Amino acid sequence: MTNQTNRIMTYDPKKVTMSFGSHIVTGFADDSFITIEPHGDGITMQYGCDGEIARSATPDDTYSVKLTLLQTSESNSFLQEAYNRDRHTCDGMLPLLIKDLRGGVVFSAEYAWVLNSTSRTFGKEANNKEWEFNTGSVTPAE
Repeated sequence: MTNQTNRIMTYDPKKVTMSFGSHIVTGFADDSFITIEPHGDGITMQYGCDGEIARSATPDDTYSVKLTLLQTSESNSFLQEAYNRDRHTCDGMLPLLIKDLRGGVVFSAEYAWVLNSTSRTFGKEANNKEWEFNTGSVTPAE
């Protein structure tokens, strides 16, 4: 029997990959570069005056994914082109996969799309670009 308290795991940000359609995203920003958040409220609760509790499970199983890239990342151009194509043809939904190569699939969505163009900031030094995706229904991996 293995003693779980002595188990040591290592996280390596260089082993995190993301693909949008057939494009492998490169040029992640330093610090936090991917944030995955559910849109729904999960399971909510109402507490009645007589002490009865009612729970409601939200039917919303869509997600928001925020991606932060270096200003110099070639993926910025790909994402801008995907957004432009979607705006003009409504053909911008692609599969999204985020994977930690040291720990298996982190997140996947059959349908995702770029929500909007990123802001453009120019200064003395390179800036980060933040992209946001919305997804269709997702069943989170365990």
